[in-house]
Amino acid sequence: MPFDLASIVFYLIAFVLVGASLAVVLMRNIVHAALSLALVFGAAAGVYVLLNAEFIAIVQILIYAGAVTVLVLFSIMLTQGAATRAGSPFSGQWWLAGLICVVLCAGVIYAAASSQLALTTASGSVNLAAASAQDGGSPVKIGQLLYSPFNYSYVLPFEIASVLLLVAIVGAIVIAREE
Repeated sequence: MPFDLASIVFYLIAFVLVGASLAVVLMRNIVHAALSLALVFGAAAGVYVLLNAEFIAIVQILIYAGAVTVLVLFSIMLTQGAATRAGSPFSGQWWLAGLICVVLCAGVIYAAASSQLALTTASGSVNLAAASAQDGGSPVKIGQLLYSPFNYSYVLPFEIASVLLLVAIVGAIVIAREE
């Protein structure tokens, strides 16, 4: 199987993405974990560039790698949790977290395998790079895919992501209020 440049770059980015993700979860110093999170966001933007979704890559860099990482670092510094190294990074409920991860992974694999938009043919997939100026361009196509009530819409996954962010904010508040 010959490798082209795009495959080699993808595997390099994937290696960095997985390594930085593990660093976010396993590092004991929370500031270093937050900086690893910025690296995760940057590597994800690299994957979007390889998928010819430049708009999403730019949004990933601006919003996540820029704003969210700065917000996380400010939150860490303001709660003065950066100087503490005591405590275990693993919770007593690791088995419950592992079970939830396995169930979510199985759900994602099932959804990807049974989806009508699965990548079976080149014409059957949504190709944002092929959106012509006649169609309104890539950002317009993204907007139509997100909010269109007439064809397959990504409103539900978009709302699930917003609920996930809300849960993360509530979790950060609970962790910050622990004394």
